[in-house]
Amino acid sequence: MIENKVVVITGASSGIGAATAALLAERGAKVVLGARRKDRLDALAERLGAVSLPTDVRRPADVAALVRLARETHGRLDVLVGNAGVGPISPLDSLRTDDWDTMIDVNIKGVLHGIAAALPVFREQGSGQFVHTASTAAYRTVPTMAVYAATKTAVRTISEGLRQEAGADLRVSLVSPGMIATDFIDGIPEPSVRERLGEARDAVAIPPEAIARAIAFAIDQPEDVDVNEIVVRPTAQD
Repeated sequence: MIENKVVVITGASSGIGAATAALLAERGAKVVLGARRKDRLDALAERLGAVSLPTDVRRPADVAALVRLARETHGRLDVLVGNAGVGPISPLDSLRTDDWDTMIDVNIKGVLHGIAAALPVFREQGSGQFVHTASTAAYRTVPTMAVYAATKTAVRTISEGLRQEAGADLRVSLVSPGMIATDFIDGIPEPSVRERLGEARDAVAIPPEAIARAIAFAIDQPEDVDVNEIVVRPTAQD
């Protein structure tokens, strides 16, 4: 059941995060939204009648504060959707080491900070669910995506390790999108790479609502059913 569940969503201001927030709120969840872009975050929270907090998942204190907001507002936390992610991809030869660090800090450490914030709460309650957004890059590495794919592979590995440690009372789900119609490519620093992926997105991408439905499916299962991995991609994607 989704209705009345308290769901924290990181990276909630646009794309998959915003679509997930809208769908879960429509189905009766009490969503608590976190993202770095305060203007978009505030607008979405107002539209959904939700609470929100500017959140940079690179900072453990920010994620802890978001979890605390959920508990203070609604008395508990049922689901943490770790969706925040970045992808300033480029060939390794470009030596964009700052971008490498950013992907590691947001995509990997951000997930770990979510676990650190929510796991003690879930243990105390005796229930809870993590839903992590990975990527089809966690299953297949292609040129320009070496570091990004490594971070998403790490998210998949961390999620599986967490699942095995979680025990019978907690659930851990991984949802891996393929080519989605979001602003992902806007963060790509190299024009040639950005143009190539933009063309691919325009040709085959599916809407972020497709991923929102997969996340909702994982949350909606009975408490003794753990949907561990879902891959959602366009039928036309390799």
